Amino acid sequence: MMRNPQEQAMTTAVLGGRVGYSTQQVRGLERLGVIPPAERGSNGYRRYRTRHETAVRAYRAMAEAIGPVPARRLMPLLIEAPVEEAAARIDELHADLADERSRVREALHGLDVAMTEADDVFVDADAMTIGELAQALGIRASALRHWEREGLVHPLRDAASSRSYAAGAITEARIVAALRSGGYGIPAIADILEQVRLHADASAVQRILRARLGVLTRRSIALLAAAGQLHALFDDRVDAE
Repeated sequence: MMRNPQEQAMTTAVLGGRVGYSTQQVRGLERLGVIPPAERGSNGYRRYRTRHETAVRAYRAMAEAIGPVPARRLMPLLIEAPVEEAAARIDELHADLADERSRVREALHGLDVAMTEADDVFVDADAMTIGELAQALGIRASALRHWEREGLVHPLRDAASSRSYAAGAITEARIVAALRSGGYGIPAIADILEQVRLHADASAVQRILRARLGVLTRRSIALLAAAGQLHALFDDRVDAE
């Protein structure tokens, strides 16, 4: 990036003050490659420029979007890689968020269907095999077996020990699939399922999934903010490449 000769250099303390970091944090980000290497003055002190402040602000927004550790790993690539590669990586992050948002929305819809159908009259002929239920939920049969071992889903067994999923087990499996797609672990799902069984109420699950949509929205906005900061870093590189 071309440097404005009239641009005022900043000390570590000044840069830290502008972005809300301590001097140790600024130096740590430089050491990790999250921000470009600082120039050194004749006295050996670091001299930071606008591009360093922009990189720190991009990192902070990126950390909010994807988490601090992934952001620390990604920022050096975005700074050093060709612009085309960096832009493709940003596109992938947006796509990942969009995919997760789609899964959570599908989970909410599946939960609504599960609770509606739970009140329907169920006959034995409507029971599903493990393969049929796995295909309906878009998961592997091994996942259903794992959920059964964890006590989340309770299929019936016939004389040949084949699994059969009646109305209750299908509803359980749909709820588990919904929560797993929302990022919840087995212990938390077990607690939520117990409440659903006790009260025949899926509102807690719905609140959790809607809260997850809110988190994804905030992450998307943070990623847009990071992209805006990164644009300033990439701008002068586009024509050069």
